Amino acid sequence: MIKIFPFIFIILWSSAFITTKPIIDNSDPFTALAFRFSIVTVGFFLFSIYSKQKLIITKRNFFESFFSGVLFHGLYLGGVFFSISKGMPTGIAALIVTLQPILTNALSGPILNEKVTLKQWLGVLLGFTGAGLVLGFDIGKNIPLIGFIATIIALIAITSSTIWQKKLSYNLPLSVSNMYQALGGFIFHLLIIIFFVKPYINFSETFLIAMSHQIFLVSFGAFTILMFLIKKNSASKTTSIFFLIPSTSAFMAWLFLNENLTHLDLIGFIITSVGVYIATRD
Repeated sequence: MIKIFPFIFIILWSSAFITTKPIIDNSDPFTALAFRFSIVTVGFFLFSIYSKQKLIITKRNFFESFFSGVLFHGLYLGGVFFSISKGMPTGIAALIVTLQPILTNALSGPILNEKVTLKQWLGVLLGFTGAGLVLGFDIGKNIPLIGFIATIIALIAITSSTIWQKKLSYNLPLSVSNMYQALGGFIFHLLIIIFFVKPYINFSETFLIAMSHQIFLVSFGAFTILMFLIKKNSASKTTSIFFLIPSTSAFMAWLFLNENLTHLDLIGFIITSVGVYIATRD
């Protein structure tokens, strides 16, 4: 069963980019995320109670999990949601943040003392070359500059979160850790909407379906699988499953959102996927 977790994760994680668009069409991105993680926090709380897990934890454990949630659920997802709300194509947003395995490989050497080989650096070069082909000269034109910047922030956040996860003490049950991470994401987005944006949600049928997908299949499903895989494997090995996400997300965006891709875009996606695969394979 565990062997199919990466494949389940790829499908669920890629689909999250697709359901982001109907969510932000019916809400501002930060209110939607605050709503999502309020429910996710309660969900993991109830599951922890049901499974009789200890909820009172040390200050260190709380900070580790809470800060991880700020990075992942706050800055990463906030950056992705905000960029798509500003017109960033879903497939390209997925491509940029999926450069995360390459950055993780590059940084896992000096930070986690994991060996980074010449082959992995070749993957880094190919990955960024492919991304450059997709982005081309469209930044500021077809690709909004503010959306691009938000996606880069999301990329840095998810990379930092992955490395941070490998440095945690891991003294907590997965459901308890996920609960405090979700709480970190909720508090982050709550502060954003208090100080910077006007909260808005249209609880339409489309919004509820898309949000339910992200809560149950992504936050409860895909994220739990990711945390499990990071805990069991090296940071660089875990992120190897990401190399199929750009092309999977782009295909889903074409199928469900009618997003067009040029031949140059397709070549860029292929080169990036190959680069990430080379950089992360054993």
